[in-house]
Amino acid sequence: MGAENTSKTTPESGDWNKKYETQVVLNVYDLTPANNYSYWFGFGIFHSGIEVHGKEYGFGAHDFPASGVFEVEPKSCPGFIYRCSVTLGHVDMPPSEFRTFIETIASEYHGDTYHLISKNCNHFTDDVACRLTGKRIPGWVNRLARMGALCSCLLPESLQVTTVKQLPEFHEYSVKT
Repeated sequence: MGAENTSKTTPESGDWNKKYETQVVLNVYDLTPANNYSYWFGFGIFHSGIEVHGKEYGFGAHDFPASGVFEVEPKSCPGFIYRCSVTLGHVDMPPSEFRTFIETIASEYHGDTYHLISKNCNHFTDDVACRLTGKRIPGWVNRLARMGALCSCLLPESLQVTTVKQLPEFHEYSVKT
């Protein structure tokens, strides 16, 4: 008979958290068909969500002083056209600890504070990615908003206050604050 591998995961082996290791993935969606052309020039209007432990989390606007963070099945955010996924790294965190983490961040992202230029879904995913992996989302995902922030005095008032709203039935994940 062959030798059996009887090694166990212990704190001493250094692999204690490996059983909780999961990818951190950015899922990017198109907000407009014009992205098919502008994407090649490094521009576009995109929505993004962050996928961890088999669920995707996004941020959207609504009129209430409660969390605008919502949870959906990966790559299927209602109202948007899935474009691509970008693996940002890995995190060693049990699902219960991640849930506490996302609840904490959700309290910082109320739906009534959403702003197309200064606090949008891509700002949310960038914040989550930085806190989890130390890496930022790719620059092209939120480039248009950053350019809008630099040139905000040139933007029409209607665009400066515009929000991209999720329908209430898609706010499956909400934190009371």
